[in-house]
Amino acid sequence: MSLDTAKSCIDWIFNNIPEYASGGVEVAFIGGEPLLEFELIKKIFEYTTKKYLNIPKIFFATTNGTCLTNEMKEWFTAHKQCFWLGLSLDGTRETHNHNRSNSFDSIDFDFFLKNWNLQEIKMTISEYSLSRLAKNIKFVHSLGFNNIGGVNLAEGCFDWEGDEHIRTLIPQLSELVDFYVKNDNIQVNKMLDKHLGLCQVKNNNQQKWCGIGKNVTFFDTDGKRYPCPYITPMTFSKNDLNILANADYDNDENFLDDCSSSCYIYPLCPTCYGANYHHNKSFKVRNKTRCRIQKLIALFSADLHAKRIAKNSTPYEERGIYDTIEAIKKIKLLYLSEFEKFFTTALP
Repeated sequence: MSLDTAKSCIDWIFNNIPEYASGGVEVAFIGGEPLLEFELIKKIFEYTTKKYLNIPKIFFATTNGTCLTNEMKEWFTAHKQCFWLGLSLDGTRETHNHNRSNSFDSIDFDFFLKNWNLQEIKMTISEYSLSRLAKNIKFVHSLGFNNIGGVNLAEGCFDWEGDEHIRTLIPQLSELVDFYVKNDNIQVNKMLDKHLGLCQVKNNNQQKWCGIGKNVTFFDTDGKRYPCPYITPMTFSKNDLNILANADYDNDENFLDDCSSSCYIYPLCPTCYGANYHHNKSFKVRNKTRCRIQKLIALFSADLHAKRIAKNSTPYEERGIYDTIEAIKKIKLLYLSEFEKFFTTALP
């Protein structure tokens, strides 16, 4: 992206802030690896902070951490209050190097811990790392990172519904439940830390999963505007992009699929509307190939929270402990029998 194009994008963002965005604006840089364009990022930051001085804002980029120079570290440290870096880290040296081209030893973990110790770590689960999930998560915690946010199944690479993946995942989730119950001072990773009580609050089922086209806007390198980072010419044809450009993103009804009314764990099960349209030509028809694995994760999340409540219920008062307990009971009632046949072979 040229600097002039970037300035035009920034001007559009700050001249089109919706009324409900009273908290301000987040300007996020994505790649590939965004820090390959460090000089451009600095210029965009300087332009934005000088021109839009009185509008609350924060800048953010997710990085693999491999190209951080001393100059970059000095600059980011100086601006760490308003520019946050998130780190992609898939676990131990062995796992991370397998997933990310032997880059583990290039990461300065202390730099991230010192400057943004509350920021989430992003972890991607590959077919290789699935059988090492518990070890990888515990290792990242051992480095000092308390907040492991995005623990995401790799997109478009594997059939996550296969029995072999269910059998592999069960002992990993069981080990993590034991770990988080024993270490209740550690923040549970986002895969297992489900807000179960939402399943009991029916009104929460009837809303979009993300801010696509409404409070999210994406600009491609040529400055063209799209409703989200998934919906770009890299993924869609010109005809599809024209249709998507004219969709009504303000109307949540255009995005609610049958799961919103028929699935109990709908509030816990994320979906990507761009991916839905890509595969099914509709925002309202989701790809359900991960249904079973999401039910399994919800089941272990229920087990974890039941044990944590029994140990110390105080942290759950703010979540609504009654709804949480009712959701635990319902999830076990709905899904436990579906996986019992796997437990005898998958667990020691």
